[in-house]
Amino acid sequence: MTEKYAVIGNPIAHSQSPLIQEAFAKQAEQDLSYEKILASLDGFAAKIHELIALGYKGVNITVPFKLQAFQLATKLSQRAQYAGAVNTLSFNGAEILGDNTDGAGLVRDIEHNLNIQIIGKRILLIGAGGAAEGVLHPLLACQPALLVITNRTLAKAEAMANKVKAQEATSVCACSLEELQAISFDIVINATSTGLSETALPLPAHIFAKDCLAYDMMYGRETSFMALARTHGARVVDGLGMLVEQAAEAFFVWRGVRPATATVMHAIREGIKKKG
Repeated sequence: MTEKYAVIGNPIAHSQSPLIQEAFAKQAEQDLSYEKILASLDGFAAKIHELIALGYKGVNITVPFKLQAFQLATKLSQRAQYAGAVNTLSFNGAEILGDNTDGAGLVRDIEHNLNIQIIGKRILLIGAGGAAEGVLHPLLACQPALLVITNRTLAKAEAMANKVKAQEATSVCACSLEELQAISFDIVINATSTGLSETALPLPAHIFAKDCLAYDMMYGRETSFMALARTHGARVVDGLGMLVEQAAEAFFVWRGVRPATATVMHAIREGIKKKG
């Protein structure tokens, strides 16, 4: 019997998740279906319970429901607790298991696909919203020499840093965008949504150390952050690899099989190019 999964968001038409998960299922010879579901902004919990009643086994969660999924879950993985948000739900009877695969996806893309080891590196994480929260602990678990969080609203960055400092993560700190003048980094990660509005971040050029990786979580477009990093000699990468790798992690959570991602990533990239 075909087991049912879905991705839920608002909006949802743009989602690449069905293409990715269907490719994983074919590769792993797993009998499942996967669809996009639009939930009304005030109807997320009702939609989840409806899907459970219909026999769905799990769902991915995208904007703007990750916090609501966190609150709805009856059991949370440690990484979901750290992130304060959920992007993967699994249903087991009345139990709703919440997980967050975003950080695992980012780390795997950097270390496995890009072949850059995070241990000992100096990392700048730009942003202090849900995207940054979701990847902070997985990055710290890789033992960077330093992780600096910066944000237009410094208090938010400081709150993130203080929360993990309380858990003995002494390699993390926060600073304002203006205070970046004296520091350079091996990895710079843009976890803000500035790519959607093409807002330019006021970043000093020398934050990009020699052979720096500049990673934007946005994908499918050249953002102002990527353009800036490129002009200063950084190796520039978008977030498509993170998207596919976090999906592979979700597939592993649900099915116990870790799919290969390279061919799927290439197919999605080519599809985006054709649409462009």
